[in-house]
Amino acid sequence: MSIEEKFSRLGTDNAPGQEVRQSAAGIEALMRGEKLEGKPVDFSHGDVDAFLPTPGSFEVFSAGYALGGKQAYTEYRGDYEIRELLAERLAAFTGAPVDARDGLIITPGTQGALFLAIACTTARGDKVAIMQPDYFANRKLVEFFEGEMIPVQLDYVDAGNNAGINLGELEDAFKAGAKLFLFSNPNNPAGVVYSVDEIAKIAELAERYGATVIVDQLYSRLLYTGATYTHLRAGNIDPENVITIMGPSKTESLSGYRLGVAFGSKKLINRMEKLQAIVSLRAAGYSQAVLRTWFAEPEGWMDERIRLHQAIRDDLLTVLRGCEGVFARTPQAGSYLFPRLPKLDVSYADFIKILRLQAGVSVTPGTEFSPHCADSIRFNFSQDHQAAVAAVERLVTLVERYRA
Repeated sequence: MSIEEKFSRLGTDNAPGQEVRQSAAGIEALMRGEKLEGKPVDFSHGDVDAFLPTPGSFEVFSAGYALGGKQAYTEYRGDYEIRELLAERLAAFTGAPVDARDGLIITPGTQGALFLAIACTTARGDKVAIMQPDYFANRKLVEFFEGEMIPVQLDYVDAGNNAGINLGELEDAFKAGAKLFLFSNPNNPAGVVYSVDEIAKIAELAERYGATVIVDQLYSRLLYTGATYTHLRAGNIDPENVITIMGPSKTESLSGYRLGVAFGSKKLINRMEKLQAIVSLRAAGYSQAVLRTWFAEPEGWMDERIRLHQAIRDDLLTVLRGCEGVFARTPQAGSYLFPRLPKLDVSYADFIKILRLQAGVSVTPGTEFSPHCADSIRFNFSQDHQAAVAAVERLVTLVERYRA
């Protein structure tokens, strides 16, 4: 693969916040009717003005700044005292021990952790099993490191109480030589949670075929009523074959501090530190201090944040389901909706641009998550409640206007 081809596959036009760089050439000619007025809503990412960062986070950041060089120049894998604190909390949360010294690294965001983890497990020609649909960076990173992707389908539509992983396809991928499996739980974009049976089977297959598993658990704290969560690392799987990625950027609205953590396999964490040392040295030292607030929020704070997000989710589902031909499975966790649209008179790619220009509503195309999801869109509903509902009402209006 040439360097030009490698970077051509890393398209960023549809990434959160990048929509303004898209060309609107020819779109106005497709538009029908008047522009829909309303507060613009960018559903490509959450609104940290609607959901403020964890209480006390700025004060803890300031205290880290006041420490000066001690906080600024940590080990490449992060401040040891903070890693000890996190190891204890993450072990309690996930149900399995975390080695603060050798089994945990603090990274510049969970995106940084994902980059390091895939880079440390994928070489040219390596076969990698990935879910479809799933977080778009998984595919792009495997391609960047010249791995060979083996897709595993997630039938989230008809899965009942399961997430919908095709376990037969996963086993076939392992039989074909895949030694790495990537997935997010809860799933990004569909918000479904893998059942205890699905997680147990993933662990069993990974053990049987000697595969490493990287699981992105970014939204595992934001669980809605009735949802139960099973941590892969707490199951019957060799801890040296698992990397878990988490961080406080979403549920806790600490995205501006760019913090993530990866924990698990000591061998892989060591590799990740070596790579981080030449990529970014470390996560920003002063920002690392903010991790002291993680899993230490005021009593009731997380419950209230979940309640508010669930209320938005439910109201948006009501609006969407009032539109004939729109399908949306109820997310069990996280802040993403992934509705499927009916047939339209314009392409789905053009409709997404029309939606932004004519209604002030930005969403992420489903093709970012799977080539099979052109008729789906993802939006992050961690927004101002009233503005989000009004924006989805405008979306539905345009669906009716452009319906085939």
